Amino acid sequence: MKIGITLPQADGDPNAPLRYADTRAAALHAEEAGFDSVWIMDHLLFTWGDQPPVGVWEGWSFLAALAEATTRVELGTLVTCTPFRNPALLAKMAAAVDEISDGRLILGLGAGWHEPEFTAFGYPFDHLASRFTEAMRIITPLLREGAVDFHGTYQRASDCVNLPRGPRPGGIPILTGVQGPRLLALTAELADAWNTAWLARAAELPEKTAPMEAACASAGRDWKSLELTVGQIVTFPGLARQEEFPGDMQRHTFSDAADLAREWQRFAAAGVGHIIVWAAPDNDECRGLIADALRRYREGSGA
Repeated sequence: MKIGITLPQADGDPNAPLRYADTRAAALHAEEAGFDSVWIMDHLLFTWGDQPPVGVWEGWSFLAALAEATTRVELGTLVTCTPFRNPALLAKMAAAVDEISDGRLILGLGAGWHEPEFTAFGYPFDHLASRFTEAMRIITPLLREGAVDFHGTYQRASDCVNLPRGPRPGGIPILTGVQGPRLLALTAELADAWNTAWLARAAELPEKTAPMEAACASAGRDWKSLELTVGQIVTFPGLARQEEFPGDMQRHTFSDAADLAREWQRFAAAGVGHIIVWAAPDNDECRGLIADALRRYREGSGA
């Protein structure tokens, strides 16, 4: 099972703003520590109630730079919000980053969910599932065959070609991070991988994966041919405050690195192909413990 980690990208502290150099350093440290992949998010801002907005660096600009800065790790988007960009252009962008990285991109795609950023930047928030479906109908053939002719309600690409092609003749692996019957059926039809997030324990998997397994069965697809990936929030005792934590902090708290390594062994036994870890908080201490867990997991030891 591969283990990846998300990179710092959101800037919530006006007194010590996050710089690209910080994100780059985190990527290089992850590569040196032996992680299989690093991941960026695709958000524009976060607004929670009456709290001040939290800014986020534009993900694809950072991703292109990281493709040049790193040499081995895979680079993923968890996940690209398809309504933010023309889908044919997004396919071109993905091909370019895959070229820069010499074939290390994993293209994670999603429909979007955080309405305040759509409103602030002028993107429509209606019919997200339909818009995502049409985006997939354009992006997938452009990456796999290099051409598409599609005319939908929301998107179109007329006799469009994606040239030059990237380094992988079969195209870039497409991962979706979606829910709901329509988009799970679309995933079963078109995607290479699917992400369920945000989890903590392998015991949570059966309930989460059952709808996707059913969608694959309905589509006549072998469920095991779709790579199962998991987004996992991880913290350790004393590192996070409940008021700053998304959801049930106790569920995501691991006693130490060995405890986390043992949980990864359970995920692997359950058939997960790739874990993507979100460190909470995203600081050196938490990342160091996760890197220690990676070493223990690779050694086959939870001790």
